[in-house]
Amino acid sequence: MSTPPLASGPEGPSALRPLLDTVLDALQEGGAARGGPLPAGGPEAVARRMRETVGEVLPQQGTDDALRLLVHALAEGSADPADPLCAAHLHCPPLAVATAADLAASALNPSLDSWDQAPAASALEALVTKALAHEAQMADALVTTGGTESNQLALLLAREAHGGVRLVCGANSHHSLHRAAWLLGLPDPVVVPAPAGTMDPAALDEALTELSGPLLVTATAGTTDAGLIDPLPDIADLCAAHGARLHIDAAYGGGLLFSDRHRARLDGLDRAHTVTLDLHKLGWQPVAAGLLAVKDPHDLTALAHHADYLNADDDTEAGLPDLLGRSLRTTRRPDILKIAVTLKTLGRHGIGQLVDQVCAHAEELADLIAAHPGFELYDRPTISTILFRPTHATDDAVATVRRTLLHEGRAVLGRATLDSRRWLKATLLNPHTRPGDLAALLKLVEGHTPQ
Repeated sequence: MSTPPLASGPEGPSALRPLLDTVLDALQEGGAARGGPLPAGGPEAVARRMRETVGEVLPQQGTDDALRLLVHALAEGSADPADPLCAAHLHCPPLAVATAADLAASALNPSLDSWDQAPAASALEALVTKALAHEAQMADALVTTGGTESNQLALLLAREAHGGVRLVCGANSHHSLHRAAWLLGLPDPVVVPAPAGTMDPAALDEALTELSGPLLVTATAGTTDAGLIDPLPDIADLCAAHGARLHIDAAYGGGLLFSDRHRARLDGLDRAHTVTLDLHKLGWQPVAAGLLAVKDPHDLTALAHHADYLNADDDTEAGLPDLLGRSLRTTRRPDILKIAVTLKTLGRHGIGQLVDQVCAHAEELADLIAAHPGFELYDRPTISTILFRPTHATDDAVATVRRTLLHEGRAVLGRATLDSRRWLKATLLNPHTRPGDLAALLKLVEGHTPQ
């Protein structure tokens, strides 16, 4: 067997072209074989088909058909976020231009742990992170793998800035904040009630009055259950009055910054010390595309780290950028490229239009639910998430409807528990969704609800 070709170098593009045709054909054929938003049959059927396709994982002799076979199997067995009936999670269909840029990142394979591995990528990252931080009226931003890493970094920076910190968060906050407090050896978080799905400012005021020592309050701009936004100005006022640090988890809602119509919902975001942003949600990027924006760039000195083979002192003094302080990770792929290409291709107006479209689709679905006697609407959408349930259905029936649709491969809906009741969750992130798709989704739920 001859030595396999490489993806980069002078011969890289020629080697990739026929393989891209193979991948694209397998994606199309696999999607057609799936025939819906996700594969039918449930976990056992999907696992069985994958075992049959893969066979021996590491055979003694390889096969030239492996790329086609496995891409086809993955496409056939995937939940497709571009299908309008795949609407459970903050799982966006990525833009074609962003996905194409991601191919270039994979082919060139820059590693952002030292300048000599990523000269252009490091310069691009510095430009784009500063620009995105400016959107949130912050000073700088780090690239992360998503909201979980961003939240963990926010707690770490707060701990280092104050020599220890106690987390105060709403009952509606993301689970990653509790895990981050545990990982960082911080005290158990103080949980503030969120009786209507958002943090109660009066309860926060009471908690901050009773607590002492350095405190970090975390607010949420876009909860994972209903897409709700905490009262950010009120929370910022309380943090200022009590001398507490403020972090805002805007992994979901941060995309509203691009929309002239909806960005006012994020009033108060600029008063945070740190902000989590996530462009593989309302940014239509392939995973991963997270950011942590910081108000005070001096906070980032806590991440400074020395490894002589990557950032020797004399190299840094000679002008080679030091990249180790830009992440807790060492090897990092250039996720900034797809983001930069998207921003430059669509511009603020184009991205804002996508945000406006999915928010409008959520309003349309809410209208359909409110007008339908067979469904109960939890509330009007704040961003693009809608909670609803069949009228008079039990919680068990709601869960059964969801699992039945999943098992049949007909629709992907999420679930949430609010007001001590179980709701079906539709998170609309596909700007190509049409009113007929929304009506079809409700028809499926209606047809699968036990009478």
